[in-house]
Amino acid sequence: MAIDRPLVDNAKIMAKGQVTIPKDIRDKLKLTEGERVTFICQGDYAIVMNSAIYAMKTLQKEMQGKFEAVGLNSDDDINDLVKEIRQEIEEI
Repeated sequence: MAIDRPLVDNAKIMAKGQVTIPKDIRDKLKLTEGERVTFICQGDYAIVMNSAIYAMKTLQKEMQGKFEAVGLNSDDDINDLVKEIRQEIEEI
């Protein structure tokens, strides 16, 4: 089993507070020009995340258990619901 070692790099803060995210970090986070990042500050450290991934993880956490509560217990249940909704939309 490979150990996932942290990727560590440095960047300089410019006069207006701007920082260039090092290429190796951008590659690891799958960040490209124009994308947004989310900063999560806790104690004396900060986490930088791809904003799209952060939003998806937050949504997944908030939705945990919700599907089971309404009887959606499998991928097949969800696919059936999507087909049903699409069919209802087509009938409108």
